[in-house]
Amino acid sequence: MAFDMVKIAAAAIAARSGCAAGRLRSALAGGAEERIVRTGAGDTRVLLYRPAGQARRPWPVFVSLHGGGFVMGSADDDDVWCRRIADAAGCAVVSVDYRLAPEHKFPVALEECYDVVKWVCAEAAGLGVDPGRMAVGGHSAGGNLAAGLCLLAKERREFSVVYQVLDYPPLDLTVDPYATVTGDKLLTPATREFFTACYVRTPEDTRSPLLSPLLAADLSGLPAALVITAEHDPIRGDGERYAARLEAAGVEVTYRMFAGCMHAFTHFGPEEAALAAWDLIEDRLRAAFAKG
Repeated sequence: MAFDMVKIAAAAIAARSGCAAGRLRSALAGGAEERIVRTGAGDTRVLLYRPAGQARRPWPVFVSLHGGGFVMGSADDDDVWCRRIADAAGCAVVSVDYRLAPEHKFPVALEECYDVVKWVCAEAAGLGVDPGRMAVGGHSAGGNLAAGLCLLAKERREFSVVYQVLDYPPLDLTVDPYATVTGDKLLTPATREFFTACYVRTPEDTRSPLLSPLLAADLSGLPAALVITAEHDPIRGDGERYAARLEAAGVEVTYRMFAGCMHAFTHFGPEEAALAAWDLIEDRLRAAFAKG
């Protein structure tokens, strides 16, 4: 079954235009506490999860960034997985409802997510989290934001990240999407072209390492990483190359390509591969948090 993601995304953008706030806010996800964080972009909604049945203590914390091509999605979309990570990895999870394109173009969402991480550190005692054991990660566009956030954190040195989870991330937006066609029914060349056009102000934006981390000159000193790709994903090469470059720069990397899968398989299946990927994410987070 083919999906016309351009039409779906365009419909999502049109629906937001009818919202007084300019953004649709979903009902509060089950099991989460809603917080409003003041960021440079304005009031940012986040969902806070804590591990069930575990006594309050300074938990490690995972900042989660949803996917959706920078133009769709919300923190609510990842509710079930955020609750699973909180329980399985024994950590708090902060899921960010960052602003979307085309209303908010690069680097608004990246700076917004960065400000949320600063808030987590500043409010760590009240949130019951340990800012010295903080990881960031995301899926697809969220993986791009996570990678960019880690580069920004390295540059500004305002907080430390101990681990990054990059799940099938686009990491070089300068590439012609029609140059790699794999038959992926979700992430077609037209979809990739549409997402990028919505997100950037000018083509020059795509050459920023904060948007195309593969263009960064130096990857040394970045947090250890888990990089996940899918065999039939047209952006599989981005993750492969980034993992190789991280390793060459002396960064500890776990790289896993899931055979027979397409883009977004952790959310849409096949189930066996998706569950294996979530198990891997949780295992790597537990190990990273144990190291501190």
